[in-house]
Amino acid sequence: MAVTTLVNGSAEGAVSPLDRGLAYGDGLFETIRFIGASAPLWQRHMQRLDESCRRLHLPAPNAAQLWNEAISVIGDLPHAVVRITLTRGVGERGYAPPASSSATRIVAAFAAPAVPASSYAAGVHIRFCEMRLALQPLLAGIKHLNRLEQVLARAEWSDPAIAEGLLCDTDGRVVCATMANVFAVIDGALLTPSVDRCGVAGVARAEVLQAFPQTRIRDIPLDALRGAEEIFLTSSVRGIVPVSLLGDRVYAPGTITREVQQHWHTLGFSMEQAG
Repeated sequence: MAVTTLVNGSAEGAVSPLDRGLAYGDGLFETIRFIGASAPLWQRHMQRLDESCRRLHLPAPNAAQLWNEAISVIGDLPHAVVRITLTRGVGERGYAPPASSSATRIVAAFAAPAVPASSYAAGVHIRFCEMRLALQPLLAGIKHLNRLEQVLARAEWSDPAIAEGLLCDTDGRVVCATMANVFAVIDGALLTPSVDRCGVAGVARAEVLQAFPQTRIRDIPLDALRGAEEIFLTSSVRGIVPVSLLGDRVYAPGTITREVQQHWHTLGFSMEQAG
């Protein structure tokens, strides 16, 4: 996999083995979809990054500097994903944060993942994961570096026909997928689970919530989700992906799913990369 990376703005930079991001997962990241030199959700990513830095008491990065570095690493990629990683930097051994932080900044560009056009048209197959998300309101919503729950959940299947896995919390409430947020149409209403106790508050999720203010945020039990009329996933990288099969239940993209997909296209994501 060819990856162009800058560490603290330098192509020759390196991450210290004493970096707290490596030692403790002490940091944050954003994965941002670019179409050429355009990133339609850039401002949303920067808003979440600033808020996450505030919550973890990390120095906030300069958004203009990040933009310039992102454009630099993209090069001539027509469809790219830029990952911005911020850590608390090098510190003394032990959990106590250093009195003053000098953050490590890593900006890397990858080719956007290939997604078959059929996934957007007809939907994808997903499954329920056995892994349960722990409740931690202090970290809920932000995209911190500890993704071990998602790693273990994704290790539960190897069938290429299954595109995603749904995660519940330890109380059995549906929260999200391993790499996406989830929306469902139940009794005609558009719903999405709360991410106040665990899970990531995705920027694509935020966009849908603003564009469709009738959406209700509430707990969704497993049985209610199984009985949904429509289910779709949202991701800043892959966009709006309908669900066609969950376990043994068959679904079809409906009117609401298509309206959300149309809104996504109006943002500038009409050139989704097809596999």
